[in-house]
Amino acid sequence: MSPAPLAGPLDPDGSVLVVGAGLGGLRSAESLRANGFRGAVTMLGDEPDAPYDRPPLTKQLLAGTWDEARIQLASPDLLAENGIAVELGVAATSFDAATRTVQLDSGRSLRADAVVLATGASPRWLPGTEGAPGVHVIRTIAQSVGLRDALDALDGTGRVVVIGAGFIGSEVASTAAAKGFAVTMLEALEVPLGPVVGEQVGGWLTELHRRAGIEVRAGVTVAQVLARTSTSGPAVVLASGERLDADVIVIGIGVRPATEWLAGSGLRLSDGVLTDEALFAADAVVAVGDLARFRWHHAIGTDEVRIEHWEVTAQLAAHAAVSLLAGRGAAPAVSLVPYFWSDQHGRKIQMLGRPAPSDEVLCVAGSVDEAKFTVVYHRDGRVSGVLGVASPRNVMLVRPCVATGAPIADAASLFDA
Repeated sequence: MSPAPLAGPLDPDGSVLVVGAGLGGLRSAESLRANGFRGAVTMLGDEPDAPYDRPPLTKQLLAGTWDEARIQLASPDLLAENGIAVELGVAATSFDAATRTVQLDSGRSLRADAVVLATGASPRWLPGTEGAPGVHVIRTIAQSVGLRDALDALDGTGRVVVIGAGFIGSEVASTAAAKGFAVTMLEALEVPLGPVVGEQVGGWLTELHRRAGIEVRAGVTVAQVLARTSTSGPAVVLASGERLDADVIVIGIGVRPATEWLAGSGLRLSDGVLTDEALFAADAVVAVGDLARFRWHHAIGTDEVRIEHWEVTAQLAAHAAVSLLAGRGAAPAVSLVPYFWSDQHGRKIQMLGRPAPSDEVLCVAGSVDEAKFTVVYHRDGRVSGVLGVASPRNVMLVRPCVATGAPIADAASLFDA
């Protein structure tokens, strides 16, 4: 017998199935409990590891300064205390949104009164590179440890080629350079991170890499990646024909939302799971984290967004629980100010808001020469974001202006001498 349709509030004594055991899945389950849900909560994860934190995978865990235990988000004992049942090493293979039924790779099927979709994203590989010896991506503990072991085996000498100069590639490059490796970063864009932070700031962040001894080659196209063999290391061949030999190659060209298992589910899929402003993808079905493409009302407009940030995932997960308990008709819209951070070359880069690449940029403090600066983004005279390098106080100072879309003059006045 299928569960009854559930467009109204979730019964506090009902059942919830959380598909995904990362940050989004865990915070959704915890938020259900925090908001008074008493029923059964079951969380499924396709990895063998208990919920863990992903940001350290490219930094502390890769560097070897932290171990796996330190990045654990919740111990089995804590999950049990909260009444959260966890099944690890099981993958969802299909979903029926109408009946809220999940099919597993073991052949089992599970149904619940409500479902949280939190399967996140998977790293993009270049064609023919997946599983190739000497070629790595980072998204899981196993992948981070595998790359760390490969670097450790080189005893601090060797060449690392990183394909992709986004934040993941940049963090890996920073960590490898700090360990003494010669690092080359390859980027197809003329200005790394230009679509995210704008070309001016992207140029400044690229300069920080070069000062750290990293060779950054922008505007280049990778034609082929060659795997390690018994007689030679891995290599990258550029479209120009140039060959770059390496000891280790890391691909950091972004991720794709893990929606394959949702084909035929009845949900709308387009670079993620399409949801409304309260995160509902269907009645009693919500999506969170990297998987969710949601309608976001902010101070200077409305956008349909999918945001791959830790803090946003945590906020969406908490909101999804509230939405389920309120019901689709009464659930509030998501309200947030996107926040992101990255640690590179011993400095913290922080960003609030979601500026467009074409937004104007005003440097309000510091300079690239100091490797410490704060820039405020604005659109039509209104603040759309702020980015700081080694400037946490300044970033938080501008936060109210980002939240309200204040006039750029208001943000600038905060830094008047």
